[in-house]
Amino acid sequence: MRGKRPPVLILYNVPREFQRDGKTSVVESDASVLEEIKEVTGALSRLRIPYRVCGVTNLTDIPAVLASSAEKVVFNLVEGFHVRPADMNYVPAICEAFGKTATGSDTACLTLAFNKWQAKCVLSGRGVPVPRGVLVFPGDKVPRSKLPRGPYIVKPVLSDASEGIDAHSVIPTAGVRLDRAVRRIHRQFRHPALVEQLVGRREINVSILKIGDRVRVLPLAEIDFTAFGEERPRIVDYAAKWLIDSFEYQNTPIVIPAKLSKDVARRLRKCALKAWLVTGCRDYARVDVRLSDRGEPYVLEVNANPDISQTAGFAGALSAAGISYDTFIETLVRNALDRLPGKRRESRSAADPCAPGAASIRQTIQRDREPIRQFLEVTGFFRTDEIIVALEVLDDALKGGPEGPYQSFTLECDGEIAGWVCFGPTPCTVGTYDIYWIAVSPRHQARGFGTMLLLHAEELIRQRGGRISVIETSGREIYHPTRQFYLKKGYTESARIKDFYAPGDDKIVYTKLLS
Repeated sequence: MRGKRPPVLILYNVPREFQRDGKTSVVESDASVLEEIKEVTGALSRLRIPYRVCGVTNLTDIPAVLASSAEKVVFNLVEGFHVRPADMNYVPAICEAFGKTATGSDTACLTLAFNKWQAKCVLSGRGVPVPRGVLVFPGDKVPRSKLPRGPYIVKPVLSDASEGIDAHSVIPTAGVRLDRAVRRIHRQFRHPALVEQLVGRREINVSILKIGDRVRVLPLAEIDFTAFGEERPRIVDYAAKWLIDSFEYQNTPIVIPAKLSKDVARRLRKCALKAWLVTGCRDYARVDVRLSDRGEPYVLEVNANPDISQTAGFAGALSAAGISYDTFIETLVRNALDRLPGKRRESRSAADPCAPGAASIRQTIQRDREPIRQFLEVTGFFRTDEIIVALEVLDDALKGGPEGPYQSFTLECDGEIAGWVCFGPTPCTVGTYDIYWIAVSPRHQARGFGTMLLLHAEELIRQRGGRISVIETSGREIYHPTRQFYLKKGYTESARIKDFYAPGDDKIVYTKLLS
C-alpha cells in the first residue's frame, strides 16, 4: 500500500480459562488466537501499518470499542465467546454499522458456515457434493429409516474447532453406540447433533485467498493418517488439532502439495471454489474435503476466517504458494480498505476451474518441458534460436533444483500447462535478480496469468533477499504490449541499447526496486 498507511484495530476474543491442579490454563482451542495476535502484529509492524489491539469477552463489548475508535479497518480475530459462541458471527455487521470494515468474511457467510446443517443444505442445493446425513434434535431419537449407509461421524451442529469430536464420534453401524454418541452431543452442547456419513479415508484442505479482484486456490494439502493404522478412525478430531502431547496431534502431518492425480486435483479445486462462492466467502477461507475411495470430493465444511497462525494449515498453503505471511496480511488489509464506503465495489470470480483463482503455480518438473516448448513456439514472439536458449535455461533449472542458479515455475490451470517463469540471481551483484523468461500459452492469455507469474517471481525474489528485479526485452513493435505490461506492473525503463538484437531491434532493460 502506497502513501499513508491507515491504522488498524485488531479485535479478538479473550480466551476462555479453566482451573486444573490449582493452575489457570487457557482452553486449547482458544489459545491459537494469542498466536494469531502475535503474528499479525508482527506483520503489521514490518509493513509499517499502525495498529491497536483490543480484546472483548462478549458481543456487547464491541459497540463501545468501535464508537471510541478512530480506525476504519478492523482486523477480525474474534473466533468465539464464552457464553454464546455464535455471536462471533455478528462482528462484521456491527463494524459496518459503525462505518468500519472488517477483514475476512461478512456476517451472512459466517452465520451460514457456522451452522453445519444449514451449510450442508445450501451447498447440496447448489450442486456441491456433501456427505449425506441427518439432524437429531435434543430429545429426539435417531431416525434409522433416513440414515445413509455407515460408517458415521457424529458432530455438534453449532460448534467450531472440532469441539466435541473424538475417536468415539465415529460409529461403524446404526445401533446403541450411535444413539449414545448422539446423546453425548445433546448433553455436552445442548443443541442438535449431526449424524453424517464418513466418506473415504483421505482428507484434503483447500485454502483459498482473494487478492484484489481475483480468487486464488492455493496448493492442496492432505492430512497424513499413515501412522493411524486400522484401529484408529482417520479423522481430524479435537486432539489432532489442539492437544500437542496426543498421538493424534503428533501423527497428523500435512503433506503439501498433496499427492493427487491431475484429474482429482482439478475436481477438488473446482469443488472448493464453488463452495467458496455458494457460501459467499471473501478474503480467505479453508474448505475441508473428504475423498471417496473413487477419488470423488465431498465438502465437509467451509471454514470462513480460519486459523491463520503460522503453525496452521492456511499458513502452510501460503508458503507452498510462494506468498509471504506479510503479503497475506497486507492483502487482507487492502481488501478491507476497498470495501469502505466510496471505494470500488467488490467483485467475485466465476466458478470457473480455469479462472485465475483456480490456477496454481508450482516448481517446474521434467514433464512440463514439452508443453512449455510447444506454447513458446506458437506464441509467434520467439525465434528458433531464442526458444533453444529458453529450453537450455529450463534444463539448467531442472538440473539445479531449488538451490540452483535458475528458478523455474509453472502455472497450471485445469490440468493444463498455461504459463512459465524463470528467474535467478544476477552474477557479480548483491541482491539483483534477472527474470529471464515469462510466457503464457496463447489460449490462456488475457486472464491475468502473466501478472500471477510476475508477482510470484517477485515475491520469491524478496524472500531470497533480492533488492532489484531486472527484465530485458526487445524493442520490436510486436513486443509493445509486453513493454506496456511491465510499465503497468511498476517497472521503469532503465537502459536501451540500440540495434542490440538485430538492426532496428533494440534491447530494453526494465528494473523494479523490490525492497
